[in-house]
Amino acid sequence: MNTTLHQITHHMRIHVQHNLQLSNAFSSRFPLRRPVFNVPIRRRFSSKTNGAKASASLTNSGPIWWYLSMIKARPILTKSVTSAVIYTFADLTSQTITKQSSEAYDFVRTCRMAGYAMVVLGPSLHVWFNFVSRVLPKQDLVTTFKKMFMGQAIFGPIMTALFFSVNAALQGESGKEIIARLKRDMLPTMTSNVIYWPLCDFVTFRFIPVHLQPLVNNAFSYVWTIYITYMASLSKAAPTN
Repeated sequence: MNTTLHQITHHMRIHVQHNLQLSNAFSSRFPLRRPVFNVPIRRRFSSKTNGAKASASLTNSGPIWWYLSMIKARPILTKSVTSAVIYTFADLTSQTITKQSSEAYDFVRTCRMAGYAMVVLGPSLHVWFNFVSRVLPKQDLVTTFKKMFMGQAIFGPIMTALFFSVNAALQGESGKEIIARLKRDMLPTMTSNVIYWPLCDFVTFRFIPVHLQPLVNNAFSYVWTIYITYMASLSKAAPTN
């Protein structure tokens, strides 16, 4: 009995040792690895982290950060310079489209447009958008349409008349000639204004923060300025008695 028990124990010990040897051999040949599903999770987390870092670096450095900081530090000056730059390029584009190839650029006209944008338009945009945001602070659909109506009924006509008047006065036109120009050019200009600006105003008032609205407005005004500087360059109108 004892002999049989000893033999069984001996065989079991040999069997266990054999299994251990097989296990060690398998482990050495096929070492354990981390689960496969952990890899993409880690990579995904890493990509999100890198994306957040990249976004933060874009926000905290570069031209966008510089422009936003300038708007915060010197809002009127920044918006005025932005308007002047856009009016400069828009007027040069307008001259390129309308002038003959042999004609030279009228840089006096360009300086006149840039000066108007710097002194009049930039500050006016700053005051107007801040005023509208105080009167109608929401950005819902109904409020957006109210702001669009105010722009078409108040700001647009006033700024168009002021633009034509200032530009004509800087060219030496008399009061009667300025009035004649307004009678001739205001109606077709405002008709084009109603066609072009409502969609631009909708995007600006509905989706853009107040401090960036003059910038977006200036961006939209690039195409408009090509047209309006052309209208302003037309020959003087004959005053009526």
